[in-house]
Amino acid sequence: MTNVEELIALIAVNLVDHPEAVRLRRLEKDGYEIFEVGVHPDDLGKLIGKGGQTARAIRSLLAAVSARSGRRLGFEIAE
Repeated sequence: MTNVEELIALIAVNLVDHPEAVRLRRLEKDGYEIFEVGVHPDDLGKLIGKGGQTARAIRSLLAAVSARSGRRLGFEIAE
């Protein structure tokens, strides 16, 4: 597990009510490393946040890591 995966997993596990249901997959798409997070259906709203603010904040963190490391990173929520 990379540091980015650990960061995303740590954030997701601490946001949800069912941390045992958090799933994280790393995918390669069009030159991007996409981190796909799956959660319990009851926790989907917590990961997305009000108006998508939480998901946007996670994407902002990944943008900062991406700029610093030179990697192209993305974040998706699995439904």
